[in-house]
Amino acid sequence: MRALSAAELLSVWERGLSLSPSERTLDLLATACPESSIDELSILTVGQRDARLLSLRELTFGSELAALMNCPACGSQLQLTFDVAEIRVTGEDQTDHTRSLSLDNYEIRFRLPNSLDLGALAAGESVGSGAKLLLKRCVLSARHQCTEVDVEEIPDDILKAIDLQMDRADPQADVQLSPECLQCKHRWHAPFAIEAFFWREIQAWAERTLREVHLLASAYGWREADILNMSPRRRWYYLEMLGT
Repeated sequence: MRALSAAELLSVWERGLSLSPSERTLDLLATACPESSIDELSILTVGQRDARLLSLRELTFGSELAALMNCPACGSQLQLTFDVAEIRVTGEDQTDHTRSLSLDNYEIRFRLPNSLDLGALAAGESVGSGAKLLLKRCVLSARHQCTEVDVEEIPDDILKAIDLQMDRADPQADVQLSPECLQCKHRWHAPFAIEAFFWREIQAWAERTLREVHLLASAYGWREADILNMSPRRRWYYLEMLGT
């Protein structure tokens, strides 16, 4: 993995505007990881993918992250600041993504979800039904009392057990923050999705950078490529001299 130049990051952002969240995440990683193909990246588990996203985010914007959220108890807004290291899960980068479960006379073989599974979920699907569809995509075989059964026949409690085992096998895929409200002292668990968080940061960065390019190009007649090749600090000094 390597850090992306400003021009590369801007190109990734532009392409991502017409891609699904799963597709733009893979495009971002493929640009930063030229040693890996899209096909190789797409079959990484969600946790393996997110671990790479965290590393790329650290290379791009640094290790500190800040998020705004509202307290579910009193509605107060708070800013949560944390470090990449606090949400990075250290584990083996396993190549075998298949697992098995034996419970209540059911024998289930399944694999851990990947980006292809996330991309296949129907747009606008509810969280509950989407999670169930994801589980059913990942079941490789199912037997009940030594008889093959269809995925649709697997009881919900068995599906929940599979989901729990997936979380344990791929913990980076399910990062939970534990904020505490400064006003009412309420503490809760909040899921953190690095792919959505990182994309919002890239979106804000791209819009800000394009405005800077516009101002500097208009004032000095410089090309976009030359402006993007400048360090952020140098661009800032030129903008300061323009009084912006």
